[in-house]
Amino acid sequence: MMNNIRSIPRTWMWVGGILLLVLIVALSLGAYYVRNWKPKIKAKLEGVVQQRSKGLYTLTYDDMELHILTGTVRLKNAELVSDSTVYREQIASKTASDSRFHVKLESLEVKGVNLWSVLIRKKLFIKHVTLSGADLLVLNESHAYNDAVKRDSATSLYDRIKDTFKSIQVDKLSLDRFNIVYSKTESGNTNVIKVDSTQFRFYDILVDENAAQDSARLYYFKALQIDIPKFEYEIPTSPYRISFDRLMMDSREDQLLLTKIDLSPKISKVDYFRNDKENKALIFLNFDTIRMEKIRFRDMFDRQRISSIYVHVDGGIASFHKDKRFQKDNVNKIGEAPHQKIMAVNLPLYFDTVFVENVDVSYHELSGKYHREGVITFQQAHGHITNVANDTSQLEKDKFMRADLQANLMGSGRLHAVFGFDMLSKNGRHSYAGTLGSMEVSAFNRIITPLLNLQFASGNVRRIRFDMQGNDYRNWGKLYFDYEQLKVNLLYPPGAESNKRGKRGILTFLINQLLINDSNPDANEVYHIGEIDYERVPEYSHFKTIWKSLQEGLQQTVGLSESSKRKLQERE
Repeated sequence: MMNNIRSIPRTWMWVGGILLLVLIVALSLGAYYVRNWKPKIKAKLEGVVQQRSKGLYTLTYDDMELHILTGTVRLKNAELVSDSTVYREQIASKTASDSRFHVKLESLEVKGVNLWSVLIRKKLFIKHVTLSGADLLVLNESHAYNDAVKRDSATSLYDRIKDTFKSIQVDKLSLDRFNIVYSKTESGNTNVIKVDSTQFRFYDILVDENAAQDSARLYYFKALQIDIPKFEYEIPTSPYRISFDRLMMDSREDQLLLTKIDLSPKISKVDYFRNDKENKALIFLNFDTIRMEKIRFRDMFDRQRISSIYVHVDGGIASFHKDKRFQKDNVNKIGEAPHQKIMAVNLPLYFDTVFVENVDVSYHELSGKYHREGVITFQQAHGHITNVANDTSQLEKDKFMRADLQANLMGSGRLHAVFGFDMLSKNGRHSYAGTLGSMEVSAFNRIITPLLNLQFASGNVRRIRFDMQGNDYRNWGKLYFDYEQLKVNLLYPPGAESNKRGKRGILTFLINQLLINDSNPDANEVYHIGEIDYERVPEYSHFKTIWKSLQEGLQQTVGLSESSKRKLQERE
């Protein structure tokens, strides 16, 4: 999909060039064919399209209206069709472009043509061009011989018209009700993207010898508006589909707005988990709005880099699911931390600051041993992430991506975490520090009991504080856990005999009396600190490694040393 996005600007250059060619020929011939003009213009127009495209394209239309005095031209039911046979011949001779087009138009209307300027000064000025009710099919095939050719320079369109006009200027170009199909074929596989009823507005278009160097312009226009009312796309070779209700972009405001964004599986949970060979969580994302502000449009058009100063992610749900009945920790996860994933994206990105507001995050895991689902939730998450980039030219100035996030953990305790990611690190260097405010430990039973068959009977968290460093192989640091009145119940497995249900009395007593400290500081006023030095299991994900590291610190503070855990396991 990234390659599709990367090729779209060049595609629109070709579409614009073809439409402009049709317009130029029609207008330049109009003044000379006032009598018997329709068949002559049609024949000439069709011939020029054939000649200029070297036989690749054929133009047809039902009718043309030409009003010299008002400077108005209308085409009805126009169609531009490419010849696949000619295209294959061009491929054989290594002269074919990567893209070709089929265009069907209900109408093309040109208003406000200054014919005096056309005839005397060879300058074409148009007030408004409207293309309505179009079906546009873009067929893209990558050809190796084009890889070495530099992308068409911005002056190439002027080179095509300079023999006819010194300049072309259009106040406004409107594309209404455009149905677009973009089909990309690569290595024998075809990927199709469809969008319906789109609208485009281009303002102050200028093609002359200097327009390409005008820093105030994007290609040849000064402003662009896009409105896509609905979109759905099944991602190839992926179990997911992505959709949104609306996309609106306005280059005059440097803004882009997406509403009701959804990433969800296109297969059932059980099918996903049964067929998953990479031990990846199943993801559900649903956001109310994503808004980009102060977009760097020149980056987008000149460098194909998606870039803006601000991104706002407002409202929504992000949930991650695993099923240990099918999924095992048997896949190496080294190199798959969030910052390493961003660096691996095959599209340059740079966002100064991403703001997150009111997003509920949850992790769900179905136990392979107890066949119950445990859940941990981070509700009303908010905060910001800075320097979100994979562009090394930007990262050489500041190589750290930083995140400052807050949420209600299990709907109870206030969690504040700060992350730092060294984007250029060869071994995944990162840091994380944070605090958790007061809450009852029983809130963790939603995740602890289904997965570990353990229950917190009582206990109050006064405060947790941690300060950690990590890389692909180790996590280290300190954890401070202030708590009181901690009691646990060790439970019988689900499905045990009726006389063995509930808590396991003797083992529960031994744990509470002999193995764990019921408070920190303990009864002897000794304060226990978690001194963490955790060697990563390569098959553990980045976030599981964080949890296991913090778990090691928590166990130390409550008195569960490795030797005490072994004794407990022996008694089981």
